[in-house]
Amino acid sequence: MEKTIVGPVIGLAVRTGVGAAMRELESVNVAADGGVEGDVPAPTHRGITFLSSRQWQEVVEELGVDYPWHTRRANVLVECDRLGHLIDQTITVGDVVVQITGETDPCSVMEAIHPRLKQALTPELRGGVYGRVLQGGSISIGATITITDPSSE
Repeated sequence: MEKTIVGPVIGLAVRTGVGAAMRELESVNVAADGGVEGDVPAPTHRGITFLSSRQWQEVVEELGVDYPWHTRRANVLVECDRLGHLIDQTITVGDVVVQITGETDPCSVMEAIHPRLKQALTPELRGGVYGRVLQGGSISIGATITITDPSSE
């Protein structure tokens, strides 16, 4: 079974509360049909969120600000161009397996941070993607995210 590399994990963070500060970590534990340990609980289909480093860079350059990546309130920062192609795909990161189920829509919290942030995150799924955790485990900085090529099965 072939694996397609998406990119390495270059950041990990958890929300310390609804609308509260983010905490960056070197590794996280993730529960199957749950989410990231220490993060604010989310519905099962949104157990973990991913953000593209290059798309975040586009957003901050467009706005002329220097916000850290976790301003977006995502759990995993991936060094890659885009993540939209992962929707409906199953990915592996560390020993965690995730079914990517949708786009992380920018919300009013983004507007509270910056008046144009929500708008800047909207095109091309710049706000990232989320997924349901199928197999729990741990994720560390440097782990490679891969997708399985269904044509090779």
